[in-house]
Amino acid sequence: MAKNLYVGNLPWSASEDDVRDAFAEFGEVLSVKLINDRETGRPRGFGFVEMEDAGALEAIKNLDGSNFGGRNIKVNEARPKPDRGPRW
Repeated sequence: MAKNLYVGNLPWSASEDDVRDAFAEFGEVLSVKLINDRETGRPRGFGFVEMEDAGALEAIKNLDGSNFGGRNIKVNEARPKPDRGPRW
């Protein structure tokens, strides 16, 4: 089973490969998705990492609050996106 992790407070210079490398130390990384602003295309400073369960728990324990590119990142299990109903 895989877990989806929220990763916040990322430096804007972080690439998906940088994030993948940091998390791969704790287990198999299934996917990395960094979020960009819809209008400007610039990074928003957060993203999601999907990992297998055991590695995800280790990554949370070891990376939450750690220094990544000069910033203390936030790592926790992602909550499901709330259903906001139909878009008009």
